[in-house]
Amino acid sequence: MTTTARTVIGGNWKMNTDRAAGLALARAVSDAAKPLASKVDTAIFPPFPYLPIISQALCDAGSSLWLGAQDCYHAEKGAFTGEVSVGMLKDVGVKIVLAGHSERRHVLHEGDDLVNLKVRAILNAGLWCILCVGEKLEQRVTGQTDTVNERQVRLGLREVSPDQLARLVIAYEPVWAIGTGKTATPADAQDAHFNIRGVLADMFGKDAAARVPIQYGGSVTAANAVELMAQPDINGALVGGASLKAEDFAKIIQAGAR
Repeated sequence: MTTTARTVIGGNWKMNTDRAAGLALARAVSDAAKPLASKVDTAIFPPFPYLPIISQALCDAGSSLWLGAQDCYHAEKGAFTGEVSVGMLKDVGVKIVLAGHSERRHVLHEGDDLVNLKVRAILNAGLWCILCVGEKLEQRVTGQTDTVNERQVRLGLREVSPDQLARLVIAYEPVWAIGTGKTATPADAQDAHFNIRGVLADMFGKDAAARVPIQYGGSVTAANAVELMAQPDINGALVGGASLKAEDFAKIIQAGAR
């Protein structure tokens, strides 16, 4: 099917930066992204403590950047020590939230049921959601890539309505490629994206599936971004380490605008 999705570039800062460094990085990325805003939607995902001050800085600058959160909890409020609700995130200007990032799944042991609750909470609140999926190395070696991705997409989007797909992004993150310097070949990444789009088409129809951006995430750099995003079903990137360097991240945004 012909993809009609927008290009979405995300910079996931993970547990990095401090207040001053985060503000400086956000401003530099904002300056780089602004001239390309008509072609690329760019989001940054700072750590929770810096969301309010970065939100204010972006607002004061009239920035085109989307402010993102790295995670959320699915309940609206209650006795959930240490958790952050979607309503709290909206209150400080967050527009887009990650759900099911590989580190949440495999370091903090979040399962598909919890990821689904978070996806639904994010979408029900009117925010954008990036649902992250991807296989571990042993699953790839044993030929389970498509099976794992399909399961995570189907379970992650359970009870999501077709109209909510307008605010959904999928990020394919092969776990073995995250932070390792190893990257799926453009052909391998395209194959995984193509099959994920096929699952979306089966669930929601071809037209809806064609409009969903599917990002690639896994050691994306300024050097490999152009070739990756030249693939027909790769509609952007979810970037980790390279998003902490404004110059490198700017080159990735530029690659998405081609």
